[in-house]
Amino acid sequence: MTYGYCRISKPTQSIERQVRNIKESDDTAKLIKEAYTGTTQERPAWLKLRKVLKPGDTVIFDSVSRMSRNATEGFREYQELFESGINLVFLKERHIDTDTYKTALKSGIEMTGNQIADIYIEATNRVLMILAKQQIELAFLQAEKEVEDLHQRTSEGMKTAKLAGKQIGRPAGAIVVTKKSIHAKAVIIQHSRDFGGTLNDPDVIKLIGNISRNSYYKYKRELRQNK
Repeated sequence: MTYGYCRISKPTQSIERQVRNIKESDDTAKLIKEAYTGTTQERPAWLKLRKVLKPGDTVIFDSVSRMSRNATEGFREYQELFESGINLVFLKERHIDTDTYKTALKSGIEMTGNQIADIYIEATNRVLMILAKQQIELAFLQAEKEVEDLHQRTSEGMKTAKLAGKQIGRPAGAIVVTKKSIHAKAVIIQHSRDFGGTLNDPDVIKLIGNISRNSYYKYKRELRQNK
């Protein structure tokens, strides 16, 4: 059985991009969706899915961060699923798919029967296994770092916006801070190409959800002014 796991951190975020990417990869995948932070393993839909997974089943993720953004827990869970015979596919990090990992572990050099040569071969094979594991650990560490950076950038952006908008009488051009604007600016800072992200304006607008184009471009102007 093939499953596609999609996760967003907040109900206000859009999950459609993940759904589209997984369906393009395998349109037979049974989709599992939930809105829950990725820094904890206490995710109801994910825990329910884990209970029904059987050896030979496949789980497709849009990226490693959808599985977990906690490096230690994510790598531990990867190993547990791998050892249980579950296939894991990460569309944005195909180099750590379980199939790739299996290939790396099986690509060791065969022993020759020569004692000295076999010592070197055994050491080489161990290095290959260590490198394969490090690639997986690195992917989860990167996902954890991204969420830490987002929290820091969001906090700094909120502070900057509040300071810029804290003016008595709201003079012309004053920036008004609302929950909506804080959320929108945090998404823009993380995902917009103009701020180091990877998405264009239409995609960022979809990701924010429930925002007019005028408001979106106004928030972008305000962020540029405060850079």
